[in-house]
Amino acid sequence: MTFTIRATVFQTPTPTRFEHREDVVISVADGAIVEIVDAATFAGTPDVTLPDNTVLVPGCIDLHIHAPQWPQLGTGYDVPLDQWLFEYTFPTEAKCADTEYARAVWDDMVPALLANGTTTAVYYGSIHLDATTELARSCIEHGQRAWVGRTAMDHPDGTPEYYRDTSAAQALANSRASIDEITALDDPRGLVAPIITPRFIPACTDELLTGLGELAAETGHLTQTHCSENDWEHGYVIDRHGVSDTHALDGFGLLRESTVLAHGCMLSDDDFTTIASRGAGVAHCPLSNVYFGDAVFPTRRALSTGVKVGLGTDIAGGPSPSLLAQAARAVDVSRHLENGVDQSLTADERGVDDSRIDATTAFYLATLGGADVLGAPLGLLEAGRRFDAVAISLDDVDNVPGNDTAERRFEKLVRLAGRRDITHVWVDGVQVSGGSS
Repeated sequence: MTFTIRATVFQTPTPTRFEHREDVVISVADGAIVEIVDAATFAGTPDVTLPDNTVLVPGCIDLHIHAPQWPQLGTGYDVPLDQWLFEYTFPTEAKCADTEYARAVWDDMVPALLANGTTTAVYYGSIHLDATTELARSCIEHGQRAWVGRTAMDHPDGTPEYYRDTSAAQALANSRASIDEITALDDPRGLVAPIITPRFIPACTDELLTGLGELAAETGHLTQTHCSENDWEHGYVIDRHGVSDTHALDGFGLLRESTVLAHGCMLSDDDFTTIASRGAGVAHCPLSNVYFGDAVFPTRRALSTGVKVGLGTDIAGGPSPSLLAQAARAVDVSRHLENGVDQSLTADERGVDDSRIDATTAFYLATLGGADVLGAPLGLLEAGRRFDAVAISLDDVDNVPGNDTAERRFEKLVRLAGRRDITHVWVDGVQVSGGSS
């Protein structure tokens, strides 16, 4: 399939550079970008022409979503993380034992995320094999690019009896079966891949963690887990293993190229060095961290140490399905970190210098940053990458058209745009959401 689209492009090729390409034509063949030329030099009529006040941006890449938590989005943020899991979350996830129920959840969630501009999602499924396979199938049918993982969890202290793998052996067998089932699905465009998913160290025995590390080495599939999320989880791992999450996961063989580590609020400089050396990356979840992280993830410091960083909604730990909203919040929390929040301290004492990021860096995290974590040819509209893209109308965002520069309009897009402004969404060259072309 080939098509051409005429548009103005906003994107971020680096964490510090905004790129504005006015009135270009992008040629796409079999889902890949073939070339981008100035519209004035293009011979012929493009298949799609976006309106003057609509811009094209790379699709958003959400590195951290708990799919079974979709029904509880926006609720239950009144308790600490460990209590939230046992009182609200595990009971919600356990409902996915009913595969018909789970499929109804997936078929509501996936189109909603696409409509919010999330062209790529990295999912934790439930512990249930059938429900996780249906999640992968739903992504294929709705046209979302995704990594889908059956959540493995067997520790009797870190999980409820009604919602856990009965043994490490059973968890490993089901994780292997999930890989086989997902890779066997009819997926002609190659949108969906399995990902090995130990929930986090408190929910997994050492036997299971060791086995999943061996499974990752054997199969070469990506891995994901939580890492130094907050005081409780970080402290638990140190008490149990005598080292941080980063070093414990490394010892189990789970810190690998393109491993996705969620949150990382308590990571040290030594942890960052180890993560960077392994080629792993962090899913920064700024809104979720407000409720459960106990600290602000130091995005700028992580990037300066060579750690790859993208963004995650952490549905339902974060009460918004929009990755654009996460980008805006990433800027906000970086300012909190730099300026501090305790007014009883002096200005020199209360903040962490050189911590703030701007809209350019935040949008980079939502797009190319996430692509780099995954090692995928996404996140930028350039020849050779896949055409995952979102058209965003600036009619409501840019309230006085013609008054601002492209840079200022981009800043408004990052801070103000949402689902209502997204007119079209393409994944791998196919329109999957929005109005007719």
